[in-house]
Amino acid sequence: MFRRLFQAHPASVGETYLEHMVHAAYFGSRMLLAGLACLIHALIPSLFQSTGREAITELYTKMVTHRRATATDTSSDASRQVRVT
Repeated sequence: MFRRLFQAHPASVGETYLEHMVHAAYFGSRMLLAGLACLIHALIPSLFQSTGREAITELYTKMVTHRRATATDTSSDASRQVRVT
């Protein structure tokens, strides 16, 4: 049960629990701040004109870059594979 809740998903993306927690917290806080900027932009269109787009672009780039790096690491190093039962 512990392994399924806290280790299976991070292992599936090539991260430890703590690495995954840091990345997920960064992504979540970045999305919250960008969302707040978008709500303010909805009220006052001259403010935060590109903040939402820039946040989405930044997060997408980080996610894809990390995914490619992880795929390269796991394909070249079979010892990092984690078997979840």
